[in-house]
Amino acid sequence: MKKISSWIQVFIFTAFIGAAFILNLVLPDKEMSEVENRTLQQFPKFTFENFVFGSFTTDFEKYANDQFVMRDGWITVKAATELAVGKKENNGVYYCEGDTLIERFEAPDDDSLLQKAGYVNALAEKLDIPVYFAIIPGAAEIWNDKLPANAPCDSQKELIDLVYSAVPDAETVDMYGALNPHADEYIFYRTDHHWTSLGAYYGYTALMQAMGMEANGLDHYDVKTVSDAFLGTVYSTSGFTWVTPDSIQTFVNPYDGLSITNYPQGEPLEGVLYDESYLDKKDKYSMFFGGITPLIEIDTGNEGLPSLLIVRDSYMDSLTPFLLEHFSEIDIIDLRYNNANLSQYIEEHEIDSVLVCYSAYNFSIDTNLYRLAK
Repeated sequence: MKKISSWIQVFIFTAFIGAAFILNLVLPDKEMSEVENRTLQQFPKFTFENFVFGSFTTDFEKYANDQFVMRDGWITVKAATELAVGKKENNGVYYCEGDTLIERFEAPDDDSLLQKAGYVNALAEKLDIPVYFAIIPGAAEIWNDKLPANAPCDSQKELIDLVYSAVPDAETVDMYGALNPHADEYIFYRTDHHWTSLGAYYGYTALMQAMGMEANGLDHYDVKTVSDAFLGTVYSTSGFTWVTPDSIQTFVNPYDGLSITNYPQGEPLEGVLYDESYLDKKDKYSMFFGGITPLIEIDTGNEGLPSLLIVRDSYMDSLTPFLLEHFSEIDIIDLRYNNANLSQYIEEHEIDSVLVCYSAYNFSIDTNLYRLAK
C-alpha cells in the first residue's frame, strides 16, 4: 500500500512539473505583473559575448522566475502559507492588525546618515535664504503598535534625531511631533508606503509652524474621495493580496489662476494638480501631479507672496496642494532625475526659501543627496 501511495505522489508531482513546463512553453510572456506592479523580465537576446560573461544566464534565470505560469497566484499562496504557520512577514512586509501592511525598516549606519545630513547643511550654509529640512517618519514608526510582537524594525525617530542634530544651519521641521498625536487616524495608507492626504495635512501644519505661517484648519477644505480601490506598493511586494483596498482623498481643489508646468522629459508641458487618468491604473498615487517627474514649476496666481523651492521625494506630491495659498511660486525638484545646480537655479528664479523634504526610508537610501552640496 505504501508503494502504491509513493507512486501516486511521484505521478502527481511529475504531472504538475510537466503541465507547468508545457504551459510555460505555449502561453505568451507577460510584460507586467499586476500584483507586484513592475515590468517583468523578457527573454534575453543571446549573443556569444553575453553568454561567455554570464549576463545571458543571469537574465534567463530572471526570465524563468518572472514568466513562471501563474506567478502572481504562487506569490499569494506563499504569503498565505507563511501566515498560516504563524510567520506574519513576507518579502520584508509585515501583516499587521487592521488589515494593514507595513514594510520592515532597517536603518543604515550612522556614518552614512551623517554624511547625507552634511549635504543638507552644506546647502543651508552657502545660501542666504532660509532652508527648511523635514524627514517624515513612516507607518513603521507611527503605527509601530500595529506591528507583530517582537517584529524587528529599526527606529525612524532615532534616525531623525541623529540627522537633525547634524544640520545646525537648517531649520528642522518636526514631522514626527505633528503625526504621532494622530496615530489613531487614517494618516498612512494600509497598502502603500505613502502618507494619506490627511497625513500630508498634518505634515503641512508642521511646516507652517516651522516657517512662522498660519496653517488652515481642516474645516477649510472640501474633502473628496476620488478612489476606493487603491492597492499600493507595499501590497505589490507583500503577496497579501486579500487585503481591503485603500481610499484616496483630495482636500484642495484646482482653481482659476493656477498654472502648472511639468518637465517630464526636460521639455515644458502643461501640468495638472490631479491627473485623474491614474485612477484607472494600478499606480493611483501618481494622480498627484502625474507622479514622478524631474521638475514642476507652479505659478499659484497669488501675487505678492514669497516663492519656495522644494527638493523632495514623492511624499511631497500630496502635501504640496496645501501650500498653494501661502506662496506665489512653488518649484519642485527631484534629485533622482534632475541634476540642476541648485544654487544657480535659486538665484535665477529669485527663490525666497528652500524646503528639503524626504521620508525617513527614502532619505536613508537616496544616493543623490550629494547634489545639494554642489
